[in-house]
Amino acid sequence: MSIFETIRTANHNLFRNKVRTLLTIIAIFVGSFTIILNVAINSGVNAFIDEQTSALGGDNFIMLMSKDSESMMSEQMSASTGPQEFTEKANTAGVLSNQDIEKLKNIDGIDSDSFYSPTPLNGTGYVTSSKTDKKYNVSNAMILPPGNFNIPLAAGTLVDQTDEAKQKNQIVLPPEYPQALGYEKDEDIIGQKIIFALKDEFNNTFKDFEVEVVGVEANGIVSSQFGMLLSRALYDEMYEFATKHYPADYEAPTYYAMATFDNTRFTEDEIKQIIKDAGYSAWTINDMMGVIRAFFDVIMIVFTIFGGIALLAAAIGIVNTLLMSVEERTREIGLDKALGMSSGRIFGEFATEAILLGFWGSVFGVAVAMLIGTIVNIVVHQPGAFLEVFPTFELFKFTLGNVLPIIIVIMIIALIAGTAPAIKAARKNPIEALRYE
Repeated sequence: MSIFETIRTANHNLFRNKVRTLLTIIAIFVGSFTIILNVAINSGVNAFIDEQTSALGGDNFIMLMSKDSESMMSEQMSASTGPQEFTEKANTAGVLSNQDIEKLKNIDGIDSDSFYSPTPLNGTGYVTSSKTDKKYNVSNAMILPPGNFNIPLAAGTLVDQTDEAKQKNQIVLPPEYPQALGYEKDEDIIGQKIIFALKDEFNNTFKDFEVEVVGVEANGIVSSQFGMLLSRALYDEMYEFATKHYPADYEAPTYYAMATFDNTRFTEDEIKQIIKDAGYSAWTINDMMGVIRAFFDVIMIVFTIFGGIALLAAAIGIVNTLLMSVEERTREIGLDKALGMSSGRIFGEFATEAILLGFWGSVFGVAVAMLIGTIVNIVVHQPGAFLEVFPTFELFKFTLGNVLPIIIVIMIIALIAGTAPAIKAARKNPIEALRYE
């Protein structure tokens, strides 16, 4: 008998008693449905956190700062409070001197080639548009850093870095700025011109720069460390304007530095201790994202345990279903053996029935979970829903890599549960079985 014939026969035998089989499949469905939803949530959360990690430069990314500025950085790393209306106030954050920068570069374990000191535009500025009479504070405007930064966007693209486009005045706005500037959706502001005004502190006047919006950053668990991203041409033009009255040897202040560290030689705790001993502070990716990841992992473990309990109950149902099937088909088993069917083949038929119970239950569980998960993903990103501000956060993420293993594991559990009834059927004495009433 071929494997396909064995499967067809086993499937036929299963549905002799449709009610009992369906109830067993439903029990497996409940367990598989619960587990696949948990796995999908876990995949969605981790994918979102990985995206945020990538946006910050990768697993060996490290942010370096003076101890005095750490409290200020903590405020910047908190959830975004959105655009604030323009007020003139001085930035009093601590800075890193050239001596500090050189000292940090020379710390053992820090990759000096990856070292980058973001230089936000100096001076007071605001953004506005023709669709509003309000002005909004500039949020840490700077050029896009070099390196492995994959900043997630809600709409549009990053500023064009090609040589042909370096003369374009382009900007990528932080989240919520399009709505503040009078545009209903992020997509509506792409390609539109807005006004970026910068103050000449010497003459106490503002100059308007007309800039094209090419992208809008997506909201994340950690607000973007880059703020408004400017094209090189726009940054250079603004920087020249903001510093034209400064001394010739003026250098813009550096508030923090970004780099990568050698994680093949040092753990995160070790490199942070080295930096602390040098008189500075440091944050790694795990400082920014690790607590959030651990929180979700604990929740997923708890829910997966509940799913496991449901599968255990389903496994007991499989044993009961197949034991009853063995009793009902005792005479049939005896006749099959009398006609020459081997014990191994009988074992195989009942084992296949157990596997099919697991297959049908898990497939239905996965199918319904994917349907519900897809609908929920759409609903939670609707206007006013709780994930509207995180457009790249896919709450339920279904992939072949997390769906297929669940189906296979449940089929294996079903096989294990069906082993005892299958052995019992295989060991039936044909003479006694034929006498069975």
